[in-house]
Amino acid sequence: MSVNTSELKRAFEAAFGRPAAGVVRAPGRVNLIGEHTDYNDGFVLPIAIERETQAAIALRDDRLVTFRSRQADGDGAVDLDAEIAAGSPAWANYPKGVAAGLKAHGVALAGCDILFDSDVPIGGGLSSSASLEVAAAMALIAAGAPRGIADEAPAVEPRQMALICQKAEHEFAGAPCGIMDQSIAVMGRAGRALLLDCRSGRTRQIPFDDPDVVLLVADTQVSHDISDGGYAARRSQCESAAAKLGLKALRDADMSAVEAAAGELTDKELMRARHVVGEIARTAHAVEALEGGDYAAFGELMYGSHAALRDDYEVSCEELDAIVELARPCEGVHGARMTGGGFGGCAIILAAAERAEAICETVASGFASRYGRRCPIFATRAADGASVIE
Repeated sequence: MSVNTSELKRAFEAAFGRPAAGVVRAPGRVNLIGEHTDYNDGFVLPIAIERETQAAIALRDDRLVTFRSRQADGDGAVDLDAEIAAGSPAWANYPKGVAAGLKAHGVALAGCDILFDSDVPIGGGLSSSASLEVAAAMALIAAGAPRGIADEAPAVEPRQMALICQKAEHEFAGAPCGIMDQSIAVMGRAGRALLLDCRSGRTRQIPFDDPDVVLLVADTQVSHDISDGGYAARRSQCESAAAKLGLKALRDADMSAVEAAAGELTDKELMRARHVVGEIARTAHAVEALEGGDYAAFGELMYGSHAALRDDYEVSCEELDAIVELARPCEGVHGARMTGGGFGGCAIILAAAERAEAICETVASGFASRYGRRCPIFATRAADGASVIE
C-alpha cells in the first residue's frame, strides 16, 4: 500500500476540472519509546515512517480554500477573509485548524483547492492526524508562496509549524495531544530517530539506519480515538499528580519522590506518575543503547515500556498484548511494545532483517488463531519529514 502521486494528480483533475500545480507530503510516525511523556514535558524517540499523506493543490481566483480527501466523505471549506471555525465533516477540522493557525501567525495564504490521499492507517496509532495536519500546512504555505507553488515554499520554523498543527488538533478536533506527532512529521530524517525534549523543543538526531535491523509495525485493527476521553483523563491525572508533588510537570519528579507521595496521590495518579517517570528514564537509556548498537538492551527497554503502559497507564488492550507475547519468543526479535496513544492501534517489533518474514508469519498466524483475522504487518525504516514533492 502506498500513495501514488500520479494517481493523486489524476484524481485531482477529475475532482476540480484542472490539473494540480503541486504536491506536498508529510509522513506518519511510530514512537520507538517514550510514550505519554510528551505532555509531561518529557523525552520521546519517534521515527517518521514510510507511510504518508500527500496533498495535491492548485490556486483559485478567490479567497476560498477547499479540502477533499480520498479517504473520507464530505468536503471542507474556509473563507480566508472570515473567521475560521470548526464544523462538519469532522475530518476537515484538522486542516481548517491549521489554516486558522497559519493565518493567526501571519503566514501569507491564498485561495486554493487541496486533495489529500494517505496510506497512514486511520485510528492505528501511527499519527494519521498529524500527517494530515502537516501536509495541510505544507500545502497552504506553498499556495501562499509569493513566487507560486512550483517554487519551494517559504520557511515556517519547524517547531513553529509543529506547534501550529498541535494547536489545530487541540482547538478544532478536541484532542489534547502532545507535541511529538507533529514534530516528527516536520523534522524527521531518513535513517534517524528524533530525540525530542518536549519542554525545551531541543532535538537530537539518533542513528537508526542499521541495514541488519528493521522495524515491523503490526496493526491490531482495533481503532482508537484520542478525543474520546481516555487520553484526556490520563493527561489530567498526570497534571494533578504533578501539582500534588509541587512540580511543574512529572518530568521534574523522580521515582523515590513518587513512591514517597503514595499517600497523597490517588491510586490512578500514583500509577500514571510511576509510568511517566519510569518511561522518561527508559527513553534516556534507550538512546544510549541505540547509539551503542545494543539492540538486546534496547529491546528489554521496549518490553519494560509495554508492561508499564499495560499495567500502570492502562492504555494497552488484549490485541496489543497478544502481538507482544507472540513476537517475544521468535528468533531474531530484539523487542516489542505498543506504540502511540493506545486503546488499540499498532504494536512495533524491532527485529533482525533476515528474520522479518518468518516473524511476520508467526505473529500474523498466531493472531489469527486467537481473533479469527490476521493483523496487517508492514516493515518500515526511518523516513524523511515533510517536503515538497513537486
